Amino acid sequence: MSATRVFVARLAGCAVFDPAGDRVGKVRDVLVVYRKNDPPRVVGLIVEIPGKRRVFVSIGRVTSIGGGQIITTGLINLRRFEQRGGEVRVIAEMLGRKVVFNDGSGEATIEDVAIEEQELGEWEVDQLFVRRPKTSASPFAKGQSAYVTWREVRELAPKGEAQSAEQLIATYSELKPADLANTLLDLPAQRRQEVAEELSDDRLADVLEEMPESDQVDILARLGDDRAADVLDHMQPDDAADLIAQLPEERGEHLLELMEPEEADDVRFLLSYGPDTAGGLMTTEPIIVSADATVAEGLALIRRHDLPPALGAAVCVTLPPYEPPTGRFLGMVHFQRMLRYPPHERMGTLIDQGLEPVTADTSAAEVSRILASYDLVSVPVVDEKHRLVGVVTIDDVLDYLLPDDWRSHPEETEVGRRAAARAQLTTGSIPIPNGRRAGDGTR
Repeated sequence: MSATRVFVARLAGCAVFDPAGDRVGKVRDVLVVYRKNDPPRVVGLIVEIPGKRRVFVSIGRVTSIGGGQIITTGLINLRRFEQRGGEVRVIAEMLGRKVVFNDGSGEATIEDVAIEEQELGEWEVDQLFVRRPKTSASPFAKGQSAYVTWREVRELAPKGEAQSAEQLIATYSELKPADLANTLLDLPAQRRQEVAEELSDDRLADVLEEMPESDQVDILARLGDDRAADVLDHMQPDDAADLIAQLPEERGEHLLELMEPEEADDVRFLLSYGPDTAGGLMTTEPIIVSADATVAEGLALIRRHDLPPALGAAVCVTLPPYEPPTGRFLGMVHFQRMLRYPPHERMGTLIDQGLEPVTADTSAAEVSRILASYDLVSVPVVDEKHRLVGVVTIDDVLDYLLPDDWRSHPEETEVGRRAAARAQLTTGSIPIPNGRRAGDGTR
């Protein structure tokens, strides 16, 4: 091994390579098992491979840890990881736990865990980086930190019981919403809910949008009504409408009453359309400008950091008012066309004359055909008075076309199967039909 002591929080996101230098995936967590008298023993790594699938890599198959990367023997079982009884994930479950010092000096919270190699291929928890409670009333103050060995402290709660999720959230703060959603879905149900409750409203909204509807409903059902309404306020209207449609009618209506009136109106408007129509798929928050707006103004609007890429691909031009339902819809201007003209050019002169809008009752199948036939990222939706009411984007259509569980079972989709096949060719993996994990002869 190139390093004999490693702090686990620093391993999160590290690249995993096979001996030939080909990337296998990235580390998501470290798995340990508790022992009666000795520190917990490391049994392996949880690695995310192409297809966003998490697999187990035995610690005995790791030949080098250092320089922000991990080298393995290349023998990886592609079977999806499933946590066994008695196993504990360091990042997801240990960080944030409270411990008490054996010398009676008080309590502390685990912020990081160091693992150390004792013998070749044998790793165990060596040190804990802990922080005592703060003694100052200042909101910026922090408690005193310390490095302690496993034997100097004991856990305040029974083994395996999850505590504060703050440290886990901090560790995964850089993850994209889709990756964080996958991470949460891999956690035990109770731990998943604890993390969801610690996330900010906007972060939880982004994560829920990337989850299967059944998991969205499960998490939202465990939140208080006020918190659930705040999260729905931060979701895209079409995603919020899809989620509310899955709830019991009485609770859905109650949450709509608690939401901000403007957001609730958008959601109610979308719920009035069938789920397999353009009205049911569309979002009501496209970029809308007047015909007299300039290219410079249009480009400034699509630069907003919180704007989904599909909505930033084109700008809608209408007569006033400029909120759906708008005045008469005039057309769309694609951002690539804007880039070809000077900043002072009027948007009304750049409208794509060949793009026809669809009506709200157009079938989802027809919308899909239009997007595919004309290589579009979005298509405008108008009402019977030719007023813009929203746009259907390519991601809305993909969500409709893909199986309901595509997020949680990527290996069952064609894309997932191809990704898994590439990973198998890259790593030289030989799946074991009757065993969950390859290369783990000790378990």
